[in-house]
Amino acid sequence: MPKGSPELTASRKEEIVGACEKLYKTMSFKEITMKEIGAVTSFTRTSIYNYFQTKEEIFLALMQREYEVWADEMFALARENDKMSKEDFAAAVAGSLEKHEQLLKLLAMNHYDMEENSRAERLTEFKIAYGATLDAMRECLNKFFPDTDSENFIFVFFPFLFGVYPYSVATDKQLKAMEDAKMDFKMHSIYEIVYCCVMQLLGGAVK
Repeated sequence: MPKGSPELTASRKEEIVGACEKLYKTMSFKEITMKEIGAVTSFTRTSIYNYFQTKEEIFLALMQREYEVWADEMFALARENDKMSKEDFAAAVAGSLEKHEQLLKLLAMNHYDMEENSRAERLTEFKIAYGATLDAMRECLNKFFPDTDSENFIFVFFPFLFGVYPYSVATDKQLKAMEDAKMDFKMHSIYEIVYCCVMQLLGGAVK
């Protein structure tokens, strides 16, 4: 790590992650390289290696940032509400994740390879952010639905999130393939999928 203030280091890392996020809106994970990321930062490509050693570390940092923001939103939900109905809570969670399409897209990637190709300290930073989202969801469930088995909810809900993006977003190529395969399949929005899952896990009726 180069010498410099913690503020400068944090700023440089944030710029790199932001550049990766920008590219990921129009390019695939495979297409994005350290060279591509360096081309949209204010410093040289080789300088990136002072902060991230692999492309996977940058994507992991991007996912960490998404988890941190989402955790803050869920903690705020528990803090700002005395009680919530199943319908209101499901709507709040669905609405929150609808704003975090980037997180769901990242989750649909090969998570194992991303973590395997990151240094232990980077992975630990990511796990802290991920753990905070579990704690935030647990806090909401224990406050609003004390009779619900929060650990069982988490055990089902968080793995479920890995499949939300592919079931809600499809390319023209994918849609054409499904049409050619004569698949009886209807795409649903992120909101619809998440709302339905949360309601079912809480034992509520889905209308």
